[in-house]
Amino acid sequence: MHEFDEHLRALLPRLRRFALQLTREPASADDLVQTCLERALSRWSSRQPDGDLRAWLFTILYRQFLAERRRARRFARLVELFTGAEAAEPSPEAGTMARSALDALARLPVEQRALLLLVGVEGLSYQEAAEALGVPVGTIMSRLSRARGALRRLTEGDIAPAALRVVP
Repeated sequence: MHEFDEHLRALLPRLRRFALQLTREPASADDLVQTCLERALSRWSSRQPDGDLRAWLFTILYRQFLAERRRARRFARLVELFTGAEAAEPSPEAGTMARSALDALARLPVEQRALLLLVGVEGLSYQEAAEALGVPVGTIMSRLSRARGALRRLTEGDIAPAALRVVP
């Protein structure tokens, strides 16, 4: 168990980095990592012994992130339904804490950002990333190609101009 503890501690910064890129907020990232670890430890017996711990934890973290996003959207719809008003905007403090400028990676859609982080930064294989995201390997390959192209265009400043319409 001591070896497991060391391996888990070594993965914590990577899990937090991935969570931070998904949530874009340090406190939310920490909460997401904690939830991921709680879920992993409570489901330890269901883990495949020969499976990659790193890929398993990234899978749990990403699925937890998606579940929390769905839950937040449902909550916003309920607030709107019962009050007739849209859910409150983030507080000024939260706005101040947010990055003032997004880098190219942060401007990508979350699916592309997650895929680039899992394969490019965390070093998961295409197969491991496919299992973590719950899609076929071929889908990973095509999405990764599109994500790399989009990132390349953003970093080279080749951003498509907004389509403007002339109103008569």
